[in-house]
Amino acid sequence: MGRFIYQGGPRVEMEDRALLHLQTAMVAKLRHGEPFAFSWKEDASVGGGRTTVWIHPFADLVFKFAGPRTADLNRAWIRDLMVTASQTSGLYLTPEPRDFEPSHRSGAQARELV
Repeated sequence: MGRFIYQGGPRVEMEDRALLHLQTAMVAKLRHGEPFAFSWKEDASVGGGRTTVWIHPFADLVFKFAGPRTADLNRAWIRDLMVTASQTSGLYLTPEPRDFEPSHRSGAQARELV
């Protein structure tokens, strides 16, 4: 399980694969100078509820992955995440689309996906 940490405070745990796709979508939005809200449901073990943070170019974002390897990127999932980020409700984790052509690109090459 990886972690997304915002400004050294709020954090959410999720599978590394989901975290990689969120990271790719967030970085793409921020590269274009587009701030957005990001929301997630809290686990019952920490009281439940929902947390929303405002993501902007000057925010301290940490993407902490549990595993050393990166996964293939699912272009459709990244696009779905970016669509939610553009809505007034903001970005939230959507289910991964089942049918996809994996992209074996990573790092700077991932920019071409969005």
